Amino acid sequence: MPLTMLVVGLTIAATVIAPEPSALAAAGMPAPGALVWSDEFNGPAGTAPDPEKWTQDTGGSGWGNGELQYYTGRTSNAAADGQGNMAITARRENPAGYQCHYGTCQYTSARLLTAGKFSRMHGRFEARLKLPQGQGMWPAFWMLGDNVFTDGWPASGELDVMENVGKEPGTVWGSIHGPGYSGSSAANASYTLPNGKALSDAFHTFTVDWAPESITWYIDGIPYSQKSKAGTTGPWVFDHNFFLLLNLAVGGHWPGAPDSGTEFPQSLLVDYVRVYELAAAPAAPAAAAATRIQGYAGKCIDIAGRQAVDGAPLQLWDCDTSASEQWTFATNGTVRSLGKCMDVAWGSTANGARIQLTGCNGSAAQKFVLNHSGDLVNPQANKCVDVTDWNSSNGAYLQLWDCAGSTNQKWWRMA
Repeated sequence: MPLTMLVVGLTIAATVIAPEPSALAAAGMPAPGALVWSDEFNGPAGTAPDPEKWTQDTGGSGWGNGELQYYTGRTSNAAADGQGNMAITARRENPAGYQCHYGTCQYTSARLLTAGKFSRMHGRFEARLKLPQGQGMWPAFWMLGDNVFTDGWPASGELDVMENVGKEPGTVWGSIHGPGYSGSSAANASYTLPNGKALSDAFHTFTVDWAPESITWYIDGIPYSQKSKAGTTGPWVFDHNFFLLLNLAVGGHWPGAPDSGTEFPQSLLVDYVRVYELAAAPAAPAAAAATRIQGYAGKCIDIAGRQAVDGAPLQLWDCDTSASEQWTFATNGTVRSLGKCMDVAWGSTANGARIQLTGCNGSAAQKFVLNHSGDLVNPQANKCVDVTDWNSSNGAYLQLWDCAGSTNQKWWRMA
């Protein structure tokens, strides 16, 4: 949801269906650190957004996305509802002859931002929201780098905590945008509520934890996506302060225009916006002991050739006491044997990518999580370490594959 005259990176990644993806399920949602900024929106009905915290963009330029609304500074488009919420309301109206990029405007709405009033680098950024419904609705809670006004977009960086389009009533999108990574599956992910539920049915909490090396997205405490500095193509532009934005767009290239079934007015209800420090990292544990990783057919993960050779495929083999079956789960997310790291060949996220041993380099292709369900997951791909073709023979190669909960993807540590 970029600033004026900037083109949005349309989200194209595959939708993640509840329950939570295996790659992040083990991590859960940690407690936040100290609260550093918030707005609880507890004013009387009709109260305008707090001018000490928010400004309002105005205009009908299309905002780089072909949007149809004119953003106003009127309380009919943004005001407290008297029930503890800020209501950002889209209306089918034109009370003042507003002109839009396509001619006389058909809709009004509001866009709130903290630029010049509050910005921050790193932390937990969270809002509890009830979304509007209907074709053409496009609510968003997002962030832009402070330097957008001098360096432009995407050099400034953009972090979308929550976007939804009315044609996908149960799906939330979380994204990052920077030079060379806007609109790609590597920069976007989504989560769809189970059982056909819609985001307009109730309030939901949307959160990102922005750390120096990674950004993690949650809905209602469920982690569904993580993007890392190591796994990002192009410069990591999330190393400076960002400000917050809340808006409700109407129409545009991604959601499409409202249709005959879209009812107006529609409101994005904001219960609160809160920013916390990240919780302090726990003290580093003592060095982990080496362990075998046992799985399919009772066999263990082993290194082909049993030598520390870069590019050596990982294989299934009878469990024994050889050094090539001794693995250490390091605190930085790598899994190590013979002084080298478990790795996804070529940094691929595709099904069938070979799992191999190579020199440790800190890339996202070398990060793995063994979760409580027994899935050994590469979070960059959100896929599992899998025994190729269900082959239980010694020497069967390991690969990356969509997590399916199948026995050829189950692993556990053994002494």
